Amino acid sequence: MNGTDRIHIRGLHKRFGALEVLGGVDLTVARGEVVVVMGPSGSGKTTLIRCMNLLEEPDAGTVAVCGCTVECGGTVRRRERARQIRAIRHRTAMVFQQFNLFPHLTALGNVVEGPRSVRRMPKDAAVALGRELLDRVGLSDKAGEYPARLSGGQKQRVAIARALAMEPEVVLFDEPTSALDPELHAEVLAVMRELAHDGMTMVVVTHEVEFAREAADRVVFMDGGVVLESGPPQDFLNRPAHPRAQAFLRLVAHDTPAPQTGETGQTGQEQPPKPTRWEQAS
Repeated sequence: MNGTDRIHIRGLHKRFGALEVLGGVDLTVARGEVVVVMGPSGSGKTTLIRCMNLLEEPDAGTVAVCGCTVECGGTVRRRERARQIRAIRHRTAMVFQQFNLFPHLTALGNVVEGPRSVRRMPKDAAVALGRELLDRVGLSDKAGEYPARLSGGQKQRVAIARALAMEPEVVLFDEPTSALDPELHAEVLAVMRELAHDGMTMVVVTHEVEFAREAADRVVFMDGGVVLESGPPQDFLNRPAHPRAQAFLRLVAHDTPAPQTGETGQTGQEQPPKPTRWEQAS
């Protein structure tokens, strides 16, 4: 891992029972790079991004994030492994598909929870940071609202503000617009484009072709738990080389929904384990 890399993954394998979901993935993300990960449902995208901050622990391979390295599948002591995972999560933040906001906290309360409980930031400083971030995502007037009174797009923007409150070096997005009505996509994608423009290192699992075209530095295409193609968005979106990528882009271009087969091999949208309070604040 060189000084410009934020993420360096080698030989990543992950199984759920008899099903191999990741079959030896290699991926490097440079500082300030925006990488979009695309692929059909069940291709391993969500599992890959969850392995990046060890929400799922790989069975084998190496995960290095912001200089913190975890050798997976070895015999590292539990205490040492917990220290390694904490080090990675202090440098990353994740925005989930289903928002995962605390329903009993206001928008501002959700944003300041991480800085207060994890970073031990004084209350006044955390509140000032929270208000600044809500303003950045266009929700300064919603600081006192509870999640139940927010639209899906507003909830996701609160979730992005909450992620930024941890001052991460890398932000991971797991299909951030897939739970939203189409008309709400634009407000979330606009915030993400701004982050990309500001130089934030981002890995985004998404089917949003226009976001990839406008904001990504690279598109990675996965299928069957492996990376089949990787390249600049203009090359991938206009001239995909792999037949599976060509078929996938034809479906996306015609707004034809792909079969909803989760990465555990079951019919229906993959439902990863609910994040713990630590995961939400990380």
